[in-house]
Amino acid sequence: MIRGTTTLIAHLGYPTESFKAPMIYNPWFESRGIDAVVMPMGVKAEDYPEVFRALFRLTNIRGALVTMPHKITTIGLLDEVSTTAKIAGSCNAVLRRPDGTLLGDMFDGAGFVRGIQRKGRDLAGARVLVVGSGGVGSAIAASLAAAGIAGIGVCDYTPAVAEALAGRLREHYPALEIATGSNDPAGYDVVVNATPLGMKDGDPLPMDVARIAPGTFVGEVVMKQEHTPFLRAALEKGCPIQVGTDMLFEQIPAYLEFFGFGTTTAEELRAVARISY
Repeated sequence: MIRGTTTLIAHLGYPTESFKAPMIYNPWFESRGIDAVVMPMGVKAEDYPEVFRALFRLTNIRGALVTMPHKITTIGLLDEVSTTAKIAGSCNAVLRRPDGTLLGDMFDGAGFVRGIQRKGRDLAGARVLVVGSGGVGSAIAASLAAAGIAGIGVCDYTPAVAEALAGRLREHYPALEIATGSNDPAGYDVVVNATPLGMKDGDPLPMDVARIAPGTFVGEVVMKQEHTPFLRAALEKGCPIQVGTDMLFEQIPAYLEFFGFGTTTAEELRAVARISY
């Protein structure tokens, strides 16, 4: 039940049809008796800065979840940015502090990496390919580097975006082997689709699945369906996988702490979530 006392967390992105976070947060808030709500808000890129500034003039807003295509733009709209968000070059969480200033952080990468590790995959010394160097791809790359991988390949349909990510990685992780410009998954231990490919029917696959070796760990960020065409193709090759919503479940405890709502576990979230596709 939304009341006049309800604290608002905006979920900002476009389009909103694939949003899954409200189906996880809101049942959890209800189960804990917390008077808060996550509300999807569709904002196109050209309107985003103006809408963002106006939104945080509301008196009952605590913060925002930020998703595609706004994670990079948000960085320039904040008063303070965490170190993780600086490395990622993007932001997916905004907190309005009591003095009205806005703090940004990034939890996508941490959620993705925690999901892999909880499945028993050791990332130390691994070689990883991340296709897509936007907000989510940059965050995943930053967290993978922090987890001790030996090498990473990054690429994007806009080469300059991938090169910029590579530059930030080199600045903070000078020992990391970094390659750019290719989405060929051959020879990698872990491959990740961090692009929107798979959100629309008929999208091409983000990489040539025939080049992925059986046993390679395959991760996905698209949440439109549990098993995207990319993941289905990987399963047919015998690859262990991580579905897009796993990243959500693993990062939500960090979000809740950031917003001041306490914490939980992925298992508790799954027990009350009402995910639908």
